[in-house]
Amino acid sequence: MKYQSTRGKCPAVTAAQAIQVGIAPDGGLFVPDAVPKLDASSFDVMQAWTYQERACYILQMYLPDFTAEDIKSCVYGAYNQNSFDSPEVAPLREIIPGLNILELWHGPTCAFKDMALQMLPHLLTLSVSKNGEHDEIVILVATSGDTGKAALEGFKDVKGTRIIVFFPRDGVSEVQKRQMITQEGNNVSVAAVKGNFDDAQNGVKNIFASERVVKTLADSHMKMSSANSINWGRLLPQIVYYVSSYLDILAAGKKAGEPVNVVVPTGNFGNILAAYYARQMGVPIKKLICASNSNNVLTDFLRTGIYNRNRHFYKTMSPSMDILISSNLERLLHEITDDAEKVSAWLEDLRETGQYQVDDKTLGEIQKLFWADYCSEEETTQTIKMVWQEHHYLLDPHTAVAWNVYEKYAKAENDPTEAIIASTASPFKFGSSVAQAVLQPERFAQARDEFEILDILARETGLTVPGGIKDLKQREIRHDTICDRDAMDKAVLGFLEL
Repeated sequence: MKYQSTRGKCPAVTAAQAIQVGIAPDGGLFVPDAVPKLDASSFDVMQAWTYQERACYILQMYLPDFTAEDIKSCVYGAYNQNSFDSPEVAPLREIIPGLNILELWHGPTCAFKDMALQMLPHLLTLSVSKNGEHDEIVILVATSGDTGKAALEGFKDVKGTRIIVFFPRDGVSEVQKRQMITQEGNNVSVAAVKGNFDDAQNGVKNIFASERVVKTLADSHMKMSSANSINWGRLLPQIVYYVSSYLDILAAGKKAGEPVNVVVPTGNFGNILAAYYARQMGVPIKKLICASNSNNVLTDFLRTGIYNRNRHFYKTMSPSMDILISSNLERLLHEITDDAEKVSAWLEDLRETGQYQVDDKTLGEIQKLFWADYCSEEETTQTIKMVWQEHHYLLDPHTAVAWNVYEKYAKAENDPTEAIIASTASPFKFGSSVAQAVLQPERFAQARDEFEILDILARETGLTVPGGIKDLKQREIRHDTICDRDAMDKAVLGFLEL
């Protein structure tokens, strides 16, 4: 298996090369030249396996240049009791018959990004070694909240790497911000960008494309790579948990081959794309339900075929989805059309005009697989409240968006198919929003800050604040850099002392 660029203007590469460079030289994203298939016997055998054993099997199918021992060291280095507080790693909880929550937030930073970013450092350092490289790898990350902390935690003190994270100054929650600016590690740097997530993400892409920055780093024996979901090494571990969740449903008694629907709160399109690849491998997913918040650019695209980022940007209580440029959609367009020229032209339109429109055939193929809707702020709050009152299960705002959109889907399509909702963060990462939904105002009116609200929320609900959050307030602030969106390249060179 080789990996090719979505824009088709550079040669195919090995898995190790794709993971090391992150983004293709022509500006495209790497995709496998064929998606491996799981047969019925694989589903039978894997039901009894642990999450780690399932991960080894699936990753081996995509990483032919890695040995079984390589992959085993990556998997067990990532998913262990020191990093994850659940032995199942990604447990599936049946909330009501036919509706399951896939909890993806049991890692060290309490968000689904840990599922990939605890593994990526292992994959990346092995890839560099396989490619015979000796340069220091500089990881650049733009984050809408969760990726930044998960990447910092994954890469801290990893030999041969440096990591630099940019986050929108006013676009993350207090907990998310505090997680990043208190990050320990001798190879980590963090900066707040004056702008929104799209500004930060575009800034990182521009740095990758800057010949001046690339040459400056090369002169000091450094090379850039990405820990954002544009890197195939980020996306690949996410495929595992969608396969694994279906295996869990089979193990609980569902008949093999019976379909499921998968509901994903979506911003950059990476998480739902991993579910798409699981479907292509053989998981019988009937519909991929794409749930957006008020930044509903994907809802509009999946309904009309028109992607238009020229719209108002909303700051919401689900900030990891506050995105108007969904980078991973490019991979889906490539998989659906198998036409790099078309994809390149659409992305060029997006760059020049802020919008593009796919042809009717492409839209039709996408709509066979995907269904989309969005959830307002008021609906998000009401959903958190309703699910707590009726099912005694506490949702974070992103998962609440997914639950709400699933209800809209089930009503609109009258579809009783069993569903899996991807739960992407602990409710304690967004304590203020969750407390306002489930508690009477007088319960937390006297709280002095977000962290006191977390304590009150835990006390009132009988739940426990996760370890990755509870002592944040006491941690020393180590990073206080603020930069303009046009000065991110200068910040990178400053952090690297170049």
